[in-house]
Amino acid sequence: MATITELADLAKLIGTQDNTPATGPYPPELAAQFSPDLVAEAAGEITSWPGYAPSPLRSLDRLADAAGVGSVFYKDESGRFGLGSFKALGGAYAVIRYLAGALSQESGKPVAMGNVRSGDHADAAAAITVATATDGNHGRSVAWGAQMAGCRCRIYIHREVSEGRAAAMAAFGAEVIRVDGDYDESVRQCARDAAGNGWQVISDTSYDGYTQIPRYVMAGYTIMVQEILDQCGDELPSHVIIQAGVGGLAAAILAVFWMRLGERLPRFIIVESQHSDCVAESFRQNRAASVDIATETMMAGLSCGEISLIAWDILSRGVSHIASISDQAVAPAMRAMAAGEMGGGRIEAGECAVPGIITLLAAAGDNRMRQRFGLTAQSRILVFGCEGATDRAIYDRILAGAER
Repeated sequence: MATITELADLAKLIGTQDNTPATGPYPPELAAQFSPDLVAEAAGEITSWPGYAPSPLRSLDRLADAAGVGSVFYKDESGRFGLGSFKALGGAYAVIRYLAGALSQESGKPVAMGNVRSGDHADAAAAITVATATDGNHGRSVAWGAQMAGCRCRIYIHREVSEGRAAAMAAFGAEVIRVDGDYDESVRQCARDAAGNGWQVISDTSYDGYTQIPRYVMAGYTIMVQEILDQCGDELPSHVIIQAGVGGLAAAILAVFWMRLGERLPRFIIVESQHSDCVAESFRQNRAASVDIATETMMAGLSCGEISLIAWDILSRGVSHIASISDQAVAPAMRAMAAGEMGGGRIEAGECAVPGIITLLAAAGDNRMRQRFGLTAQSRILVFGCEGATDRAIYDRILAGAER
């Protein structure tokens, strides 16, 4: 177990960039890409799912004291719908939303998402195959949505995805195909096979000619913002530190905070792995860019080398800072969370759940970075615990002292 002091010594920012975000209300040109109506439709459906409940917003009071800020709140997604991550909200919703549209078109009459989710159209859905590429959590959600609706599902994973995560997807009836390459190669292979076989790709990343389904995935994530606003009350966050792989989660959360708060939008700080910093590279080039992944990070969900086009449109306008971290402090941070060292009780935090905590400690311990990030004794920090133990064997090894 690492204490907060020990963790602070390990927490380092490998690289940082600053950006001047736009001010004022949510821009109309972004609303044309990612709209309030899209967000509201997703919320109406997901809140009607059996087992829906807001995920906890935990106060990490000991972390706040150590970082010299007013408060730190941790959105704990470890129990979301029993799938162990926020991804449960996006992939499954996109499958159901897509099938409702496809079956409506096929039958010539409206098909409601609730009826698709309940399996009422399973016979018709059985002729449809959905496919996706994943590091694990998104694929689990897509497989779960496909199982509910009764359609077929193919999941593409790259060579570094654990057997435990592959088995979790197969348990929902998905056919899992392992690709000899990294995440971005699994995305490309999935797209090729889907185009050749008439399958529908359900991806959380957008690219040229493929944007609508990723909007549905992102819309599913946004229900977290309404939950957070309800849970915070008048104590709105001054800073949001959020992870980025392809950027879909960060962009969705940023967009809805902007829709709801306008000029009161908190500072948004993106954190990603130094080994897959496609968001930082995009800011460096001032365009949607990609990076080659030479080394896989232990933060599997962040191991993405190409930013989503929709995400870039939103992030490029609203992000204040971009930071990258190494894997060095990830395992100690997970152990500290499990031991209750941060406050808020003992918390099951997976590898991708702790980047915000690491980034806060690293910035808080450096006077120059405190000033750049605008951290003060009154700051209210929101971080996202985006997953729990999504591979129990790996999680248990890390808690027992392994580094990955």
